[in-house]
Amino acid sequence: MSAEFASNIQDKAFAFINSIDKELDKYPALKKLEAKTGVPKSYGTLGFVFVYFFLIFLNLGGIGQLLANFASLVIPGYYSLVALESRTTEDDTQYLTYWVVFAAFSVIEFWSKTILYWIPFYWVFKTVFFLYIGLPQYAGSKYIYLNFLRPVSVKFLGITGKPVPVSSAASTYSEAPAAAFSSTSAHLREKIDEVTNDIGSSTSVAI
Repeated sequence: MSAEFASNIQDKAFAFINSIDKELDKYPALKKLEAKTGVPKSYGTLGFVFVYFFLIFLNLGGIGQLLANFASLVIPGYYSLVALESRTTEDDTQYLTYWVVFAAFSVIEFWSKTILYWIPFYWVFKTVFFLYIGLPQYAGSKYIYLNFLRPVSVKFLGITGKPVPVSSAASTYSEAPAAAFSSTSAHLREKIDEVTNDIGSSTSVAI
C-alpha cells in the first residue's frame, strides 16, 4: 500500500514537472539557458522560486521588501508592455485592472503599514498576492476588482457603465481614420478647384 502511494506521488510529481517544462517552452531565453547549463528548465525555475521565497521569508537587510516590490512592479510591468504591443484588447483590460488594484492596495498599505509590517511573513503574503493578481495565468485582479473595488466605485463614486464590445470598438477605431481621410481629401479637392478656377480667370483676363 505504501509503495503504491509513493508511486502515485512520484507520478504526480513528474507530471507536474512536465507541465512546467511545457509552459516554460514559450520562453526562448530559458531554452538557451538550459542548453548552456544542462540543467532542465523546470528544475532551475523551481530552485529559483524556492530561493526567491526563502530570501523574502528571511528579509535580511530589507531584501524581502525589495523582492516583494519586484513581484508587484517589474513582472506586471513586463506583461503590460507585452499587452501594449499585442493586437487584442483583452490583455490591455487585464493589466489596466491590475494597476487599479495595485493603486488601491498601495493606498491601504500606506495608511496601515505600521500595523501590516508587524504581521508575520507579511512580505511573503504580499508577494503571493501580487503574483496571483499579476500573472496572466491567474488574472486574480479581475476577481478582486469585480468583488471588492467595483462595488465601492459604483456606490460611492458613481462610476458605472457597460464595457464597449471589442468588435464595435475595433470598428469605431478603424472607421475613424477613414472618415477623417475622406473629409480631408474633399477639402483638398475644393481648394484645388478654387486655385484652378482663379488661374483660369486670370489667364482669360490677360488674354
